[in-house]
Formats: sequence, structure tokens, C-alpha cells
Amino acid sequence: MSKRIIILFVAILAAGAAGIMAMNLVGPGSDEVAVVETAPAIELDKVLVATETLNTGSAIDGGLRWQEWPVAALSPDFITRSMRPDAINELTGSVVRSTISQGEPVRPIKLIGPDQSFMSSILPTGKRAVATEIAADTSAGGFILPDDYVDVIMTSRPPERNGGYVTETILENIRVLAIDQTIREDEEGELVIVGQTATLQLSARQAEIITVAQQMADRLTLALRSVRDVDPDQESDGAEHLLTGGSRGGTVTMIKSGQRSEVQTQ
Repeated sequence: MSKRIIILFVAILAAGAAGIMAMNLVGPGSDEVAVVETAPAIELDKVLVATETLNTGSAIDGGLRWQEWPVAALSPDFITRSMRPDAINELTGSVVRSTISQGEPVRPIKLIGPDQSFMSSILPTGKRAVATEIAADTSAGGFILPDDYVDVIMTSRPPERNGGYVTETILENIRVLAIDQTIREDEEGELVIVGQTATLQLSARQAEIITVAQQMADRLTLALRSVRDVDPDQESDGAEHLLTGGSRGGTVTMIKSGQRSEVQTQ
């Protein structure tokens, strides 16, 4: 009996040793090694962006911050912190030449320095900026805004018309550069925007015509044009007679005692 017990004990030891050896053979050396692929690092810089919408003509006083931007996506005209670390302080007081939307990178081409004239910087070559006084009820109810296009209508009361009014369109397709605006209450208590003076973009000849018209007219009216009718390359005037002292051929409208009539001029 003792021999059988010894043989059984030896067999158990041998089985255990074989198991340990097998575990060592298939142990850590046989485990699959997890390979983690790391993405290549993206080189970043910081770009100056607007924290709020900066409207045309407004002066910069805050509203800017640095935002991380991939170097590979940088535009040459972006303002970067690596090139201009003190740009926020440098640009304080600059005037916005063209609207900068919230989150949009700030570009020097959209800004005017504190010592530069805003109006002269936005005028195309060969154009003039002329301020024209308008009545509150002659500006399309306050809906005429900068960059709109208008026709200028002159209403006058020549002595030879015996008190009748004559109206004619003296300038067409004219860009509005600026219009001063004040807030007032209408008859129903609503707040409305009313312009008192419009600054128009004109050629040198058109500037002369409207200057004469301001002296002759009882009223100058701005007629707002549809965006579908706007053609910035086609500006026209029909009031050469204001400068030459002659009369303009064609038909004009005369309103007398509430009656409207067409009058042929020579």
C-alpha cells in the first residue's frame, strides 16, 4: 500500500511540474503586444480673432483675443502671436474698414490706423464723397443704409411754373457711403432710425451737379434701388443743364394744386 501511495505522490508532483513548465512556455512571451499608433503632433500658432462682430466704422476697444490655429492653415495676412505678440494693444483705436464677424481672423486690410481717414480709405480712385442734407421723410423711412444704392430726385418750384413743382432724377445708381442716424419715436411710440445727412460716392462731375442742385432744390429725395437693379459700374446723371445753365430736354412731372401733369422741356 505504501508503494502505491508513493507512486501516486510522485505522479502528482510530475503532473504539477509539467503544468508549471507549460504555463512558463505560454506565459508573457506569447501574449500579443498592443501597438498604439500616436498621431503626429500638429504645429499650432495663435491667431488674432474677433470675439464679437466688429461693424464698419467702429473703433476697436477690446473685442479681440488669441485663438490657436494650425500653422498649415495660416493665411499670410493673418495676425499671429509669434509675429506680433502685442497686436491687441497695437490695434486699440483702429477703425474697422470692413465688417469683421465674430470668430473671424483679423486682417490688417480690414483695419484703418487711428491716424488715417476712414472715409478717404474706402473711396475708390477718382471718386468723391459728398454730404447731402436730406429730410427725415425723404430717406425711405430710415431704411437707407451704407452700401445701398439710390437715385437722387430733385424737387424744385421754378418761378416760371407759377408755383407748380417740378421733379426730376438728377443722379442714378449712386452708392451711399454713410448716413448719420438718430433714434426718434414715431406716432405710435415705436423707435425708428432717421437719417439727416447722407454721404454719397460721386464722380467729380456728379459732385458739381449735386452741389448746384442743393442750392436750387426745395428738396432732395433719395430713392432706394433694388439690389437686383444695382450696377456699380454704371452711374449716370441727367442734370448737365444744372451746370450749363441750359434746359434739359425731355419730360418732367409738374404737380400744381394737387394735379399731376407732364411738361415737355426743350
